[in-house]
Amino acid sequence: MIKFLDLQKINGQYAEELKKAAAEVIDSGWYLLGEQVKQFESSLEVFQEGGNAVAVANGLDALRLIFKAYIELGLMKQGDEVIVPANTYIASVLAITDNGLIPVLVEPDLSSYNLDLNLIENKITAKTKAIMVVHLYGRVCWGSELVALAEKHNLKIIEDNAQAIGARFNGVRTGNLGDAAGFSFYPGKNLGALGDAGAVVTKDVELAETVRTLANYGSSQKYVNRYQGLNSRMDEIQAAFLNVKLRYLEAETQGRRAIAAYYIANIKNSKIILPSLDEVDGHVWHVFVIRCNKRDELQAYLQEHGIQTLIHYPIPLYKQECYSYMSAISLAITEQIHAQVLSLPISAVIDTDEILKVVAVLNAFNG
Repeated sequence: MIKFLDLQKINGQYAEELKKAAAEVIDSGWYLLGEQVKQFESSLEVFQEGGNAVAVANGLDALRLIFKAYIELGLMKQGDEVIVPANTYIASVLAITDNGLIPVLVEPDLSSYNLDLNLIENKITAKTKAIMVVHLYGRVCWGSELVALAEKHNLKIIEDNAQAIGARFNGVRTGNLGDAAGFSFYPGKNLGALGDAGAVVTKDVELAETVRTLANYGSSQKYVNRYQGLNSRMDEIQAAFLNVKLRYLEAETQGRRAIAAYYIANIKNSKIILPSLDEVDGHVWHVFVIRCNKRDELQAYLQEHGIQTLIHYPIPLYKQECYSYMSAISLAITEQIHAQVLSLPISAVIDTDEILKVVAVLNAFNG
């Protein structure tokens, strides 16, 4: 079986370094808010080529804390609206609703699967305070028109950078394009911990310190609580693992780009819609997503031939039970994407023979 993502093999490349890092944490006797976290924050700032990094417990909390900090700073309040792509993973919207803010869903562009920047302005009201862009599947969502809209309407731009660490737009890292960004280091991400972890990156020093305080029970001084905060701290052992793996991220990204380029050049089946190869230097290919009118049939066919795939994502967030009050919403492009997309294996450890097999099996599909 060609695994969709072989985490054991991915982490096995660095097993000795990871074991050494774990031993150092165990021997230190310091497991939270220590030197490993400080080192990771510093290393992430260097990797991002700017900004202030705050390590937190996971990617959802990173986004939740950004909005919570803006509310504490008086820049947003409950009932304000946030524009967000309709086809994102549910975490993007959970971060909004958890803070009493209102998500305003906007259709994506069918060619990129990212937020259609041309549809934003018609959704802006007097209550709109922010636009959340999601760099979905590792592809950059940005443009001069987005920046102009934000300036015109005095809106914050928050980046959901969970899938796109290492990507660039005109030379600038995603996560440093907007006002603040949330990162996820879930094990399956391009930079994955061996458990949950996340970070906030922002150039706004006041916002960064507010996020840091909120993530530590609302406290910047022990037993003195300024805010009603959360417990959302990256632990030392995950930071230690990330300090190891961050050193290899650029090389792994180049490997993903090479696989994506091969897929695009060699999959020649008219029933399969491939992603475009434009702006390849900016795309980090967190997942390689194709579309097919007979997606479920194709997935079953690939499984029969020993190729594991995943669907990102099968159900639109506004059709989920937890958002039943949105169930009347109908968004044709979003629903087409959810019905057709299929993610192929792509990672730093998939080998040449496996890539050749994926292509050959796809090209033979006659469904």
